[in-house]
Amino acid sequence: MAETQAFRPSPFLDPGPVAEADSLAVLHLRRDLQIPTLLREQDEQQEGYDEGKVTNTRFGSFPHSTLIGVPWGSQVRASAVDTGSRGRRGNGKASKGEKRKRDGDGLEEEAGAKRIKKEVKANENSTVTPDRPGMTPTPKAAVTASTGFIHILPPTPESWTTSLPHRTQVVYTPDYSYILHRLRARPGSVLIEAGAGSGSFTHAAARAVFNGYPSSPNATPSPRAPQQPSLGRVHSFEFHAQRHSHLLTELSMHGLSPLVHLHHRDVCASGFQPPSQPPLNATAIFLDLPAPWLALKHLTRSSPPNSKPHPPSPQPTTPSTTSPPEAEFRSPLNPHSAIHLCSFSPCIEQVQRTISTLRHLGWHSISTDEISAKRLETRRERIGLQEEGLRGVNPSAATVDEAVTRLREVEGRTKGFYADDGAAGVTGGGATGPAAGAMSGLSKQQRLEKIREGLAERKVWKEGRLVCRAELELKTHTSYLVFAVLPMEWTEEDEERARERWGMKKAAREREGGVEGAVMVEVEADVKGESDVKMEGNVKVEADVKME
Repeated sequence: MAETQAFRPSPFLDPGPVAEADSLAVLHLRRDLQIPTLLREQDEQQEGYDEGKVTNTRFGSFPHSTLIGVPWGSQVRASAVDTGSRGRRGNGKASKGEKRKRDGDGLEEEAGAKRIKKEVKANENSTVTPDRPGMTPTPKAAVTASTGFIHILPPTPESWTTSLPHRTQVVYTPDYSYILHRLRARPGSVLIEAGAGSGSFTHAAARAVFNGYPSSPNATPSPRAPQQPSLGRVHSFEFHAQRHSHLLTELSMHGLSPLVHLHHRDVCASGFQPPSQPPLNATAIFLDLPAPWLALKHLTRSSPPNSKPHPPSPQPTTPSTTSPPEAEFRSPLNPHSAIHLCSFSPCIEQVQRTISTLRHLGWHSISTDEISAKRLETRRERIGLQEEGLRGVNPSAATVDEAVTRLREVEGRTKGFYADDGAAGVTGGGATGPAAGAMSGLSKQQRLEKIREGLAERKVWKEGRLVCRAELELKTHTSYLVFAVLPMEWTEEDEERARERWGMKKAAREREGGVEGAVMVEVEADVKGESDVKMEGNVKVEADVKME
């Protein structure tokens, strides 16, 4: 594996034991809510926080000074951050997005004076130094808040898929994990991706083929010795200029630029092989295109039909009409290995046309799969009247005895209500609530209060029945995966070399083994009745030995 000191390890490949400054981290709020952020001690956007750069979430505010240097997977408590007076410090200019009150809104002068005094006092207590040339503000020490926490996690392709900014429809984890498995992507493989989009599959593919960093960012794979391991590479193609620019910035920020070569190119019209670069020698191909059949003609080892040179035309009379010679076709595929391909299409008509083109171009082992992944939720289901008033439970009666008890209680409360009503009609007075509550035991409010008081002594994580249920709806998009294999080319010269190689080995075995070796070779070549022939051969050899 090649080693170099020119690159900083990518947090997606080697995050290290703790969160470091200027590296990507994922703030885990819930299972389906994660926020990626670049850890910085200083606030490069000048949002006006005393604590430096701060990430605000629904569970509180988290200064980056409390996140840097923390081991991955740690729980981080929220901090008490002043979010009201930010943007009105330093040069006095309001920050972007600041909400300003309208003039003449009817506020009293006294309230306005108190607010101004409060802001002035906050500015005096702030430890942020004024904006001066050559000086860096010193962040204020964060104060832990009473509630709110998150978990800080290292970035992975799975967490990036659920939290990345969507520029296009993305390939989710259940899909790309199966795709990489079928493409046989492993360390050292060279993979082509057409249609990078938001970069979800790009990050997963870079991790799958990673086998070390190259010596330089623009280094190209060179012919290697058999004992030298190859470095994995992902060649990603995107024709949209804005998406190409955004993804190029993300890959550089994530430290994946040495492993992913992002091309701004229309593969359907121009092909996959750049003219100024050596052959890509790809062994795996992933197509996420609206019309993948238009790009398949460029994924051949020989010149496609429309790129063959035209027959020579008669010599022109004037030199100005001479057309430049066409460039020689260069295949992006590895000539010494079978090629595995996957096409990602959301429509069955696209699948049909892609399969027709694959068969026409000589691809084999064509199959179509559809992945319908549902998340399984495992939890404890608590049922019973003792769960009344609690969240996430079923407060219905769990047994017949509980149901009978509750019915008797309701019946007694009803009888008490009518009894008090009749007594009030005769005597002209009486309270219905306390009398009914006294006859039925405890009122509903008292019963709920008692249940909440006893909740602290219960071990609710051990109570109830353990159940596992799947999601009711499929939360991923529908997609069809078309897989195909392009075998290695086998010419007559290859066939002749194979016959000579294996024929020489057969003759050598016959010479070394004598009569017995010849009999065994003949037996191995016979496919029908192998066991019977082998027994006859052994008997024959033993008989020859006895005769001698």
